[in-house]
Amino acid sequence: MIYELGQANRLGNRNTNQDRFQAIETDEGVLLVLGDGMGGQARGEVAAQILVDTAKEHYLNAARPVKDPKRFLDKILRTAHHAVVTYGQKQTPPISPGTTGVLCLVQSGIATWAHVGDSRLYLFQDGLPIYRTTDHSFVEMLYQKGEISRREQDTHPKRNQVTSCLGGGLIEEPEPALGNPVTMNVEDVLLLCTDGLWGPMDDAVMGRLLCRPGNLDDIINAMAEEAEQLSYPHSDNISCLALRLLSTAGSAIDDADQKQKQKQNIKVSSSGDPLESAIADIEAVIREYERELDK
Repeated sequence: MIYELGQANRLGNRNTNQDRFQAIETDEGVLLVLGDGMGGQARGEVAAQILVDTAKEHYLNAARPVKDPKRFLDKILRTAHHAVVTYGQKQTPPISPGTTGVLCLVQSGIATWAHVGDSRLYLFQDGLPIYRTTDHSFVEMLYQKGEISRREQDTHPKRNQVTSCLGGGLIEEPEPALGNPVTMNVEDVLLLCTDGLWGPMDDAVMGRLLCRPGNLDDIINAMAEEAEQLSYPHSDNISCLALRLLSTAGSAIDDADQKQKQKQNIKVSSSGDPLESAIADIEAVIREYERELDK
């Protein structure tokens, strides 16, 4: 599997940054994880980091490829919830940190996701959001009941109130929403983001930006900057993590793909033998060294 990653993180008009995210890569795939620490409670950034650390530990210690992705992601979110609660109870005095959580596991071009809270996952195809997680929020609940419109959600006084989270003073486990595995097409883009991005930016605008030619990392950073400008001077922390699928092939990469990989932030995941992986790592170091010499 050949893919390209992009990420962005901006402070916005806030004093602290409580967002945390990471792409955890192995030869068998990649696990994307993102958490938005809840600003209304103490140490939201710690809760978000606990989520990232829990996801990383579980994935790196799991039998890979993961045979039951939905169950695996559900377990990560539930374990992270208990870890956040335990952390809060051990403080003096006890606190109730909380975070949203969204995960996506991609193996051989098949994506499976899960989430709690209002951080979102999108799957864009040709610039269109063909999948999007449904927020666990008060305004989304009102919308589903037909009590408010989509437009009214944007200005509702309780638009930032989530109905489910990790930690946050909740002792009982949350019920993560689990997506069914989806086979991605080449050039499809997965986007995980906090409400600092999707709040001020329409889905169609995000899709249009993702269709621009160029490095995905540059595109994602331009998207985050635009979201920050649109919401100024009330911009929240903005975090986004994206993956563009380039090929579902194994370790065999043709010359054109190899040249493209050198130019962009493209990662290769395969279940090839350790020798091939070691050679690829050495070649990557050599290419980086050559780029430094050319500067």
